[in-house]
Amino acid sequence: MGVRKDAAVANERGARARHRMSPQPSEPDEELMRALYREHAGPLLAYVLRLVAGDRQRAEDVVQETLIRAWKNAGQLNRATGSVRPWLVTVARRIVIDGHRSRQARPQEVDPSPLEVIPAEDEIDKALWLMTLSDALDDLTPAHREVLVETYFKGRTVNEAAQTLGIPSGTVRSRVFYALRSMKLALEERGVTA
Repeated sequence: MGVRKDAAVANERGARARHRMSPQPSEPDEELMRALYREHAGPLLAYVLRLVAGDRQRAEDVVQETLIRAWKNAGQLNRATGSVRPWLVTVARRIVIDGHRSRQARPQEVDPSPLEVIPAEDEIDKALWLMTLSDALDDLTPAHREVLVETYFKGRTVNEAAQTLGIPSGTVRSRVFYALRSMKLALEERGVTA
């Protein structure tokens, strides 16, 4: 059945080619292109789907490009004898091969949107923050610095810090209060605001 349709398209091409011998511009005939599409688009799509591993969108793009090339080469198709399908299949196969080669030649494109969702730790900001914090701690008195180190950085309770430092827990509370106030001022001087 496909051979008879090809023959009908070839006969129609011959009639169109004779009609175009007139002084009108040699643009491919729309009816010829419609006939090519009707006769060959379906089988060509099935063939290309196998070549592109079932990627329908890509297969449709390849078929469309193939038919555009047929439209651009209508003059050669009109002179051809027999079926046009082998020419279309060859062109489609070459388009698929060229597409594969071009994807291999350049790096794969990656969608950055998943990376934007994941919060990334910025090591530079962390390092700068630690340097600023260390510098601000150096501005404190040794007594204030040691109570902050024991309570905030080592995670000890007031009673545990008092026992470690050998001072009363009320003194630890008082020193923590004044140490935090001094630390806040030291950080503000360095441009850090809460």
